[in-house]
Amino acid sequence: MMLNNEFKKKFDTEQNLSVKTSIRNDFLLFMKKMDSIENVALIGALLKTKNIEDLKQFTIKGKDSSTHRSEYKTIDKNADYSGGIGALRQEVANLFYSDAVYTELKDLKTQIGFIVEKDGSISNVKAVGENTTFNRQAEIALYSLVGKFSPAYNNGTPVRSHFRLPLSLKFD
Repeated sequence: MMLNNEFKKKFDTEQNLSVKTSIRNDFLLFMKKMDSIENVALIGALLKTKNIEDLKQFTIKGKDSSTHRSEYKTIDKNADYSGGIGALRQEVANLFYSDAVYTELKDLKTQIGFIVEKDGSISNVKAVGENTTFNRQAEIALYSLVGKFSPAYNNGTPVRSHFRLPLSLKFD
């Protein structure tokens, strides 16, 4: 915010139109670099999180081919995101950093699988698709979610479950 104000002061006090344009372009370039730095930090956090999760070495029992899988063969209630699947998709889209995706294709798709824990938090996010940078950004977006899930239930008890979210984006 302070940087915004300083750039704005400099921009507002400048009378020369070409210098104003230069100040504006410098600001936009600076903000893009800041986004990139933040993204690198998020990738580092993602790798650290994935390494910690890999060390836990756990398995999911009772896998099936449904969208929601649980460690139990039958569950009374599937895990759900607060606000529903539409809210989940919208929040992932808002958190997605598309500038870090390197592709020549216009349409990219991935399947994001993750565990919804008994407390509604998520873990073990893994995106599988053709584009590695798209997959990583999808994983970062999922780990960055602010909202929580309500867990799956079996006989009235919260249980861990697997959740799968297909994601596709169009690039112009």
